[in-house]
Amino acid sequence: MFKKILIANRGEIALRIIRTCKEMGVKTVAVYSTADRDSLHVRFADEAVCIGPAPSKDSYLNIPNIIAAAEITNADAIHPGYGFLSENAKFSAICRDHGIKFIGASPEMINGMGDKASAKETMKNAGVPTIPGSDGLIADVKEGKLVAAEIGYPVILKATAGGGGRGMRVIWKDEEFEPAWDSARQEAGAAFGNDGIYLEKFIEDPRHIEIQIVGDQYGKVCHLSERDCSIQRRHQKLTEEAPSPFMTEELRQKMGEAAIAGAAAVNYEGAGTIEFLVDKHRNFYFMEMNTRIQVEHPVTEEVINFDLIKEQIKVAAGVPISGKSYFPTMHSIECRINAEDPNNGFRPSPGKITNFHSPGGHGVRVDTHVYSGYVIPPNYDSMIAKLITVAQTREEAICTMERALSEFVIEGIKTTIPFHLKLMQDANYRAGNFTTKFMETFDMNL
Repeated sequence: MFKKILIANRGEIALRIIRTCKEMGVKTVAVYSTADRDSLHVRFADEAVCIGPAPSKDSYLNIPNIIAAAEITNADAIHPGYGFLSENAKFSAICRDHGIKFIGASPEMINGMGDKASAKETMKNAGVPTIPGSDGLIADVKEGKLVAAEIGYPVILKATAGGGGRGMRVIWKDEEFEPAWDSARQEAGAAFGNDGIYLEKFIEDPRHIEIQIVGDQYGKVCHLSERDCSIQRRHQKLTEEAPSPFMTEELRQKMGEAAIAGAAAVNYEGAGTIEFLVDKHRNFYFMEMNTRIQVEHPVTEEVINFDLIKEQIKVAAGVPISGKSYFPTMHSIECRINAEDPNNGFRPSPGKITNFHSPGGHGVRVDTHVYSGYVIPPNYDSMIAKLITVAQTREEAICTMERALSEFVIEGIKTTIPFHLKLMQDANYRAGNFTTKFMETFDMNL
């Protein structure tokens, strides 16, 4: 087992990793920017090293400074959390070159799964259902129109290096193709430095359901059931739950087997997710693979009583997994509490928290790094807490969430708590009647 792990991240996920390390008897090193000197992850780690000024590029994305921090503290492993450098193949390779274990995917795995066109081909070869579309990248408008005509409109253009909805365009008819192609390529090039575009059949009103998987260093893979991430705004997840209210036992079995086949085909090591779109007929199609821990991992932990961070660390240290797949025995919901104003287009709301009261009680978990008096910097993602509830049934988990949200007090800034409270009271949400298009018609008058 590792003696000391450096956490190359910030906020709630850094604190989450520190907690598990303490339980495992592993020393921790926090890194922080000047804007985060008062964050709880800095306070609770065994050691802390400042790695630069507030901008991410000068601190949490500054690979030389992070490697230097690991070397001066004699850390033998680095956990990247999610975001920042967690799926950066160059960082993974540099860790390996310096004899530091990267608790995550290999550079080869990150490159293979990060490029969505090649990832799709890999999954297709492994027998995982994929959405009909182009064989790799589209060369030009003429080729794109031919593929679209063959599979039928609507189609969607996607940036091969994409994420967060950038470089994506839905096309409903032939005459819309060229302008959509031009704008998608321009946006992809500006956002990712790669304007490669591929094309797929557009699945109308789908569910976004992902399968949590874990693979060890010996070729063994298991799945830990599914999460439903369909409540999204502009391709950004707002709430997640496990299990999915749309799932059947037969579908869970099929999707679990497909996820294992896909991960095993690439000898996947570590925790990751295989993400699928599921249509109204419960046909499922591979969308992408995330080679890291997910923001929403707590809902899986709650329904199967399993510490995913601990499993990540054990796998990275060479401990074999059991190979047993897990199935949910409870129901869990997570609400992402963001420092945003839902009445004003979810505009970020950084600033000082003047009063903070965390909810509690049976079936309530709060993952957060903030407290009363904490100043939320404007430099990073606006998520400041994750509120998770767990109960015997979905209805009970919703009721517990509604109660917990009503007693969650964060003053001095705007948060998404009022939005989540209204969502929990929505009849369609409570009935499990939603798709990824849910937020397009949700009444935002709070």
